[in-house]
Amino acid sequence: MTTPDKDKVVDDSAEDNAGMGETPSTPDANGAGAAGSADPAGQAAEADAEADAAAADPADPAAAEAVEAEVIDPELAAEADAAVEGVDAESEIVAQAKAEVAEWKDKYVRLHAEWDTYRRRTNEQREAEKARATEKLVTSLLPVLDDFERTIAYANDNGEVGLLGGVEAVHAKLVDTLVKGGVEIIDPAGEAFDALEAQAVATVPDETVPDETVAQVYQKGYRMGAKVLRPAMVTVTTGGPKRERPSEEE
Repeated sequence: MTTPDKDKVVDDSAEDNAGMGETPSTPDANGAGAAGSADPAGQAAEADAEADAAAADPADPAAAEAVEAEVIDPELAAEADAAVEGVDAESEIVAQAKAEVAEWKDKYVRLHAEWDTYRRRTNEQREAEKARATEKLVTSLLPVLDDFERTIAYANDNGEVGLLGGVEAVHAKLVDTLVKGGVEIIDPAGEAFDALEAQAVATVPDETVPDETVAQVYQKGYRMGAKVLRPAMVTVTTGGPKRERPSEEE
């Protein structure tokens, strides 16, 4: 039996593969094609495919960390962390400011309510004091009314005899009651005219007394404390010598 030439067999096999459009390959130690491992472009494509597969596979932490290390810039990561910390700090400041606003608002509402309560109570106390003062004055005048009624009854039973004395007694009692209540009578007859306490209704020529002297009191005035309840109605003299004004030292 004749053994075919080795070179001829290889050439015939190459020609057959070329005619079929295939590239001859020599098996390596693992049984894989030597042509696929010798091509650099193929190796790059395979590496990209493996990286994509690792990135798409969330179950592989090592692969995810490798992809993240390649994509994220450390400087950008530091800036992002700083921005997040700044936002957190601003959020804390805003929350603290809102808490302070709520606290001051609560204090204002409470103070406003307390002020309204105080003002209402003060007004009520003033009204009560006025009522008590009026009540006290009326109570003190009731005996005077009783004296007037008794005087009128006496005049009806006994005529006008002694009527004048009874009226004078009732008048004196009424004046005494008002004085005890703090009322002062303004009766400036013969004194210098004071426009703050008296009202001049007429003038009377008189050269014997200083000018602007009260000649006659038509109607007495009344004062309570520093307030004039009613000025007196008087006549004032004219034509006399000028009244000396008190010095500033006095």
